[in-house]
Amino acid sequence: MLTAEDNGVGIDLDRYGNKLFGFRKTFHKNKDAKGIGLFITKSQIEAMGGNILAESKPGKGTKFIITFRPE
Repeated sequence: MLTAEDNGVGIDLDRYGNKLFGFRKTFHKNKDAKGIGLFITKSQIEAMGGNILAESKPGKGTKFIITFRPE
């Protein structure tokens, strides 16, 4: 298991949770955001038999939990 956490702007998962890992989806006003990073990350993790989840609250940051397939 691997976790990565930040104290950034966070994501309203009640509002955007079902779109979080979608292709070309962004949830803030950063003009440089492309909306492909989480999509690619999730695709690669699942291709290796793993799983990724997110915990987040607006204004509090986000935590990603990656679970790898046991060998």
